[in-house]
Parts: sequence; structure tokens; C-alpha cells
Amino acid sequence: MNLAATARRSKSQKIREKLDYPVIDADGHMLEVEPVLLDFLKVVGGPRIVQRYVDMLSGGSLWGWYKATPEERVAARIKRAPFWFFPAANTLDRATSMFPGLMRSRLDEFGIDFSFIYPTLAILFAGMDDEEMRKAVTRAINTMNAELYAPHKDRLTPAAVIPMHTPQEALDELNFAVGTLGMKAAMVEGVVRRPITGKAGSRDLASATASYWIDPLALDSPYDYDPVWQRFTELGVAPTMHTSTMGWVDRTSISNVTYNHIGHFAAGAHAFCKALVLGGVTHRFPTLKFGFLECGVGWAASLYNDLIEHWEKRNVPALKRHLDPARIDRALLVEMAKQHGGPHMQKHLAAIAKDDGYFYEWPAETDEAAMDDFAAVGIQNEHDIYDRFVKNFYFGCESDDRILAWAFNEKLNQFGAQFKVLLGSDIGHMDVTDARKVIKTAWSLVDEGSLTNANFRDLVFTNPVEMHGGMNPNLFKGTAVEDAAGKLLKDIKAREKAAAK
Repeated sequence: MNLAATARRSKSQKIREKLDYPVIDADGHMLEVEPVLLDFLKVVGGPRIVQRYVDMLSGGSLWGWYKATPEERVAARIKRAPFWFFPAANTLDRATSMFPGLMRSRLDEFGIDFSFIYPTLAILFAGMDDEEMRKAVTRAINTMNAELYAPHKDRLTPAAVIPMHTPQEALDELNFAVGTLGMKAAMVEGVVRRPITGKAGSRDLASATASYWIDPLALDSPYDYDPVWQRFTELGVAPTMHTSTMGWVDRTSISNVTYNHIGHFAAGAHAFCKALVLGGVTHRFPTLKFGFLECGVGWAASLYNDLIEHWEKRNVPALKRHLDPARIDRALLVEMAKQHGGPHMQKHLAAIAKDDGYFYEWPAETDEAAMDDFAAVGIQNEHDIYDRFVKNFYFGCESDDRILAWAFNEKLNQFGAQFKVLLGSDIGHMDVTDARKVIKTAWSLVDEGSLTNANFRDLVFTNPVEMHGGMNPNLFKGTAVEDAAGKLLKDIKAREKAAAK
């Protein structure tokens, strides 16, 4: 059956036909067919790892919630297990995410010219503590997807899964996925949950009983990830992330999946993005582009402006000028207490004169380097934060995300910043009940005046080409968008040269 030929033209398809530029989906999803995955897993790890996989996922055993009593869920803070996150009533859309050939055949119906396809199970396995399972499953998924999507490379490209528990683990999989398999996009785990107490690997994914800390890789990590960022740069691949934070200490509702789910990708992206700036990664690797997917852009606008405001108040000269306790005029403080403090204050004038009325004594800060939160960022003024943030980062927004209009509001963001947003369809997951309506829904923001046509072009074409093609100019060669992407990349390069003069 030729679905593309027989299906009635969708409204999304009609919108696409009016555009003079292609539409690129920066974040579509595939649903792994597990029997097929197990075939590849057997090749990677043998029958034993396959049986471990089956035992781990059968009957909800991975999620302790199902096997615990209500009292045990409370005591161990076992979060409500996620459920029903994929299309069901729309069986055609379900099948579309399962079978690459069907996805390719329906892209025109969706109004999409080219799509980056991300895995689903890998979001779970890339972050698990079990090293053997993590490495085996990610290797199997990469091998499987490279083969399954190869016949459809003109319209679809799968993203490799890069586990990040150690730099060497990341490098091994990155070199295999990109160097050996030829994959062109990559998904990284932007933060790693590392145990503080208890036996490593013993923590149930659904439980908050183990003590752990969040390693955002770029700041205060026990490992140096610069070799990983260097290798991404050399290979011409932009690291993109979907990092689940369901199960973090503020996302452990034992009864409510929605409570745990809302904002969970944004929370992981916020932690990683903030560390990339303050840890100096965007300073040391100014050409490396990062994508934060399925998380929106509202948090990014807040973080960008917060970073600027914090630098204004907490750069070392400002700290010394405005916040050093030694600058307190204690005589004036006592005089004000005498005049305005009333009897309760006045009976403690000696304490106010000595300790400002606090028993907590601020230790002397004598190490200026230890005071400088922005030392690694390499900045001299507020505008440098613009260069370390806006130029390197891209933010995935779904079609029904109205907040993405903030990305283009120059009046809200310091220095007139516009953030680089990407349309992520999320086809294959619960957010999309009808894949034919994704582009129509996104275009509705243009119809109502929240976005301009130029904004929409940036969302669906300019920004994804700039992020991926800016890292690898050959990425779109041989694809349906080769000519348009090639021309755009030449235009971008010409503008950059002109600006550098």
C-alpha cells in the first residue's frame, strides 16, 4: 500500500507546499522493536546479556513501584512508574515510529523534508548504573539503527547513543558509532548520577533511597571530559541531549507521573548547560555546538539572563566593592541601631558592633581564585556571556510549545539575544496524537502573530542546518535537503567572514 499516494493531503503538507525552504525535524523518535534489538544485543553481548535484559524489563521488574506495597513506596520513595507514553489509538503512527520505511514514506504527509531520529529505550539505558548492560544495549542500539536506517538516509538519519559515565566510555562509543558505523548525529547523557554512599550499581532506577550527586560533566566532575568535547569537534558532530531527571529528589512522587514528568528534560538540560558555561567548555571549544532537546527554551532564557546578572554582582571586583563584610561601617551601623533600633536592638549594641548582629562569622576570603565563579568562562564583561551562550546552544521545542516565541523576543533578553530554537516533532511519543498535525500546530503561532515567517524558517530550517551542518558541512549531502542546506551554509559562512572583518 502506497500511503503517501492514497492519503488525503494534510494541512501540514499544504503549509509545507507554501514554504520556499525545507522543513527539518530536529527530534523525531523511533520505537525500538525489542525482538529485533535482542538480535543485535546477542551479537554484541551474547545470550547471557540477552537473558539479563529480558529479566530486567519483564513484568515491570525494572520499576520497583509495581512490586512494592503502598507502604514500601512511601518508605523508599519509589516514584510512580512511567506508563502509556507511546501512541496506541493511532496505530498507524505507532507503526510509523517502529518501521523506518513507513516513517520515510509518510514524511511528505507530515510536511517534513528531513528528520533526525532519536531512540527511546536508549534514554533509559544510557543513564543506568549497570555498566555491562549500559554499554551492551547502547552498542546494540547504535548498530541496529545504523543498519535499519541506511536505506532511508536521504530523508532520515538516526542519532547515535553516547553513554557518558566516563570519558573513555564516551570516546569508545563515539569512535565506534561515528568512525565505524558512519552515524552523523549523537545523543549524550548530559548528567551522570554518581553514588555518594552505598554500593555502586545497587540503586533501583525508581528509588530515591540511595544517596547520589548530579555530575554535570563540565564542572566539579571527577573526570576530565575535555577529550570528549575535542573528539566531538574533530568528528564534526554536535552533542545533543535528552536526559531524564525523573527520580531526582524533587521528582519522586509515588503517585503522580505528571508531577515527575513535567520539566524533567529541562531540569537535566539546565544542569548541563549551566555547567558548560561556568566550567568553561564553550570558552575552550568555541566552535562546538550543543543541542538540548525536548525541553523548550523558557529555562534557557532565564538561565542566560541569570548568568549575566550573577556576573554583574559576583565578579571578583564587584564582590570586593559591594559585598566584602570588611567594608561595613560598624560605627554607622551602631549609630543607626541607637537611633532606629528600639530597646530590643539597643541592648545588643556590642554584638552589632562586633558581628553585625550575626553569630555566624564569615571566614576571611583570602584566595581570590577560589572566589571567582567565572574564572573558567574567560570573560571581561557582560557581553562575553552572550558569546559563551547564545552562539553555542540550540534548544528543542515541540510544536505546541507556546513559550518558544520568547526565543525571538529581543526586548526580553539582554543584548537583544535571540535563542536558536529547533522544532522537535517528538513523533512516536505521547505528545503527538496525530503526526499529520505537528507542522500545522507549529505554524499556528505564525497565523496568530506570535512568530513571523522568518522566525518559523529559523525554527524548522536555519537553526537545525546551522547546528548540524555547522559542525559537519557534508552532513546533508545526498539528502533531500542537500541543495538548500548547502546554500544556507555558504551564506552563513559568508556572513561570519564579513562580521570578522
